[in-house]
Amino acid sequence: MKTLRNTIFLTLAFIGFTFANCPNGEDVCLSLDGSSLNYDSSEDIGGFQFNHDGCATGASGGDAAENGFTVTATSATVLAFSFSGDFIPTGAGTLVDLGSADCTESSLTGFVFSSTAGTPLTFAWSEVASGCTDETACNYDSDAEEDDGSCAYTEDCFGECGGSAVEDCAGVCDGDAVVDCA
Repeated sequence: MKTLRNTIFLTLAFIGFTFANCPNGEDVCLSLDGSSLNYDSSEDIGGFQFNHDGCATGASGGDAAENGFTVTATSATVLAFSFSGDFIPTGAGTLVDLGSADCTESSLTGFVFSSTAGTPLTFAWSEVASGCTDETACNYDSDAEEDDGSCAYTEDCFGECGGSAVEDCAGVCDGDAVVDCA
């Protein structure tokens, strides 16, 4: 009995760790990485569909194609399913390559995911912590998982990382002396 409890605990701990970026326990979490639409799913995926604003110029490949899905991309929609009952197993990876890195979360809408039984799966965008990921920057954020372009490398005269304060000619930080102090 103790072994069963330990196994259940470890399984739940693993699931909690694996899907930690998925808010509210949705079945499928999505994220973008360049042209890749990535997923992290706690359920087998039997099919999916979503709309786009024209940014998905040639959706194909990924785990959808690898698992026997037919992926159809039009100028506004991507649809993927299997004629033979194949599915994308529980786990994480690249769902589909969008053919362009121009897509954003707001340009991809109307997601519908189904299980292998045809029931709807819930989904959400991953909550990825963004910030400065360069350890040499003065505003390095050790919790950041994705670089947001905010890295700064110098401090101003107040010691503020990336600040704009400079000493005036009288040596006052962010002072307003404009007279030639030389």
